[in-house]
Amino acid sequence: MTTPTPPTPEDAAGDESIDAGPPCVICFNAGDPSGAAGLAADVSAIVSVGAHPLPVTCGAYARDTADIFDHFPFDDEAVAEQARGILEDVPVQVIKVGFAGTPEAVGVIAGVATDYTDLPVIAYMPSLSWWDESQADLYLDAFRELLLPQTTVLVGNHSTLWRWLLPDWSGERSPTARDIAKAAGDAGVSYTVVTGIPLPDQFIDNVLCTPVAVLASQRFERFEAVFSGAGDTLSAALAALVANGADLTSAFTEALEYLDQSLDAGFRPGMGHVVPDRLFWAQPEAAEGESVTPEEAQALQVFDMPAHDTKH
Repeated sequence: MTTPTPPTPEDAAGDESIDAGPPCVICFNAGDPSGAAGLAADVSAIVSVGAHPLPVTCGAYARDTADIFDHFPFDDEAVAEQARGILEDVPVQVIKVGFAGTPEAVGVIAGVATDYTDLPVIAYMPSLSWWDESQADLYLDAFRELLLPQTTVLVGNHSTLWRWLLPDWSGERSPTARDIAKAAGDAGVSYTVVTGIPLPDQFIDNVLCTPVAVLASQRFERFEAVFSGAGDTLSAALAALVANGADLTSAFTEALEYLDQSLDAGFRPGMGHVVPDRLFWAQPEAAEGESVTPEEAQALQVFDMPAHDTKH
């Protein structure tokens, strides 16, 4: 892959009346027909937080709102061409990585990160328990060897990161967030966000740390519902906040607050898990003492659009 030349603001300044717009986040992930995770989560969370997503499709899940049945990966050259084309056109502030699908696609993303060393890489590792074990092992090995050395922030659930980064853990206690961050640091990761750490009384902890220190933590009461897409939502929001110039600790805190509100407003579109409402702030508000039914909310979102006068 040849080293591309990123465009400068001057290159796009032909019309000074055009606003530069929000910062851009390129996100590598899988298409998700349920709208719960993958690129659907990336796009809606990034837009909601105030950045512009540049979605690169690495493949597609076959799934419903409860389970992932299969994944159909794109050829690595298709992933590379998507990324190369948009990066040579649009200035990007952050690289966000979700499920790339194959070791080859991981290699493509690692190549992009190498070409753009000034861009922070925020990588989320989802649970791969649905996948064939041998394929998952090959993918995780490639991710560790090729992408973790270039990852600025690694995001993942406590149990997922524990099984991946500390498979031989033999202590009587569970590994702490710092234990996991140390293992990630050995692979080259600067910062680690560990989510879903079990606490007493139905609380969970979420921690931002380096291999040597805990930088911030937030505790939330555990929801009774089972959600799909929480990890992609958090990591995408974090990427968008960093792209907007927030320091990492503030971005971590704000991204968690955003996720908490998205989960609190979550809904069940099918017969499976609850999906975060990443546009919770756009829902119509009821007057004091009144409530808005789902039918009324839908009616309020219908706009009277005039027919266009385009002639073919």
